[in-house]
Amino acid sequence: MTKKTKEPTLDFTTNWAYEPAPEDTKHITLKKQYDLFINGEFVKPNSKKYFATYNPATEEKIAEIAEADEKDVDKAVKAARKAFEKWSKISAQERGKYIYRIARLMQERAREFAVIETMDGGKPIRESRDIDVPLAANHFFYYAGWADKLEYAFPGRTPKPLGVAGQIIPWNFPLLMAAWKIAPALATGNTVVLKPAETTSLTALKLAELIRDSGLPEGVVNIVTGAGKTGAAIVNHPDINKIAFTGSTDVGKIIQKAIAGTDKKLTLELGGKAANIIFEDAPIDQAVEGIVNGIFFNQGHVCCAGSRLFVQESVADIVIRKLKDRMETLIVGNPLDKNTDIGAINSKEQLSKINKYIKIGIAEGAEIYQSSCAIPGKGNFCKPTLFLNASQSHRVVQEEIFGPVLTIQTFRTIEEVIEKANNIPYGLSAGVWTDKGSKIFNLTSKLRAGVVWANTYNKFDPTSPFGGYKESGFGREGGLHGLMPYLKF
Repeated sequence: MTKKTKEPTLDFTTNWAYEPAPEDTKHITLKKQYDLFINGEFVKPNSKKYFATYNPATEEKIAEIAEADEKDVDKAVKAARKAFEKWSKISAQERGKYIYRIARLMQERAREFAVIETMDGGKPIRESRDIDVPLAANHFFYYAGWADKLEYAFPGRTPKPLGVAGQIIPWNFPLLMAAWKIAPALATGNTVVLKPAETTSLTALKLAELIRDSGLPEGVVNIVTGAGKTGAAIVNHPDINKIAFTGSTDVGKIIQKAIAGTDKKLTLELGGKAANIIFEDAPIDQAVEGIVNGIFFNQGHVCCAGSRLFVQESVADIVIRKLKDRMETLIVGNPLDKNTDIGAINSKEQLSKINKYIKIGIAEGAEIYQSSCAIPGKGNFCKPTLFLNASQSHRVVQEEIFGPVLTIQTFRTIEEVIEKANNIPYGLSAGVWTDKGSKIFNLTSKLRAGVVWANTYNKFDPTSPFGGYKESGFGREGGLHGLMPYLKF
């Protein structure tokens, strides 16, 4: 008699039964201490200060990171300025070869980058492995191809590099944001001083190792780590020609004021509060998957997250029921587990902010629904959360939460949902779900959002420009548009 294997059972208190499959980290090499990457080598910080970076899922210290001060930033800018004199003059074809080599090396070390990104940031390994790292490499491949074609990209004009680009990136997509900014800057002949977020510096520093190994000329890319003061030193440095910032709207406004009256070029990719709109003729099951991906991808740590759901009244009940059922299957837990759907919140500070907004939503009178999943007792974790019967005046509707929290409103007419969708300070992205192409085109022309997805959500491609309106910033990254902020004509 053959022994029967136990069938997986559904238990809403512990999610679907599954075999834990944690990613092996034994072969990942991490130093105990990381220095600054300036002029092609790792150097000690002038301040002699270091700060710790923690795994948000385990609360364990991973490594210590150098804290750059104004003197370190000045050293990096001088190295970039010196390198610019040579880098901007080598053949465009040669520049493209270097960028292509970086992309190939990133592919070769993809597993290492994915594991470190998950350990340092808290996102599920599936997302790091299948989305972030491949997409980062693809940005380098894409812009490597543009390096010797700038005159064809801008016919009748003579594009020239700006000089030294100061770049500041956030903690939600550390490696991908570095690629978004470094690749077009190099393709257009600029040099770079980049600062990663203090809570997620490790993949940027691994990228520095890769850049060193690629043979890229010294000083073309410099990576300095630190917190707000380090970023301010980059923004205020007189020999920086271009600032590219991705982060909060509040910091973006400070940067705008800081460079007012200077000749520095600026692009800002800031916060968002995207509308995800479901019409009655939408493919409902597909739309529910789009809702889940739109708000719970990367724990909701996404500036373009579909955090405001609008459902047409006639299908609201079925959409909400299916959404709740789908939420019960989501696994919240160890980000290195290949089965995990929702990982760890990036920091205790961010978890505290999310919990504060959950309390605000309850106090405002919205009806809360949370998945009944079990979450680990240690680490920064938050259950996926819905707020039903929300209204336009609620703070949880108007303000960016940056976590796995979705507000739900209903609508009757197209005119009503357009008005509600646009009645927000932000204008970064939106989603539309419908079976009618004419309806899609109508809404894309009337929604004040830089990116509008149709019958999908959170799909990115190096060839597509990305950026927003209103308090979501200005300028575009990605695609042909992503070259323009790094050029003068």
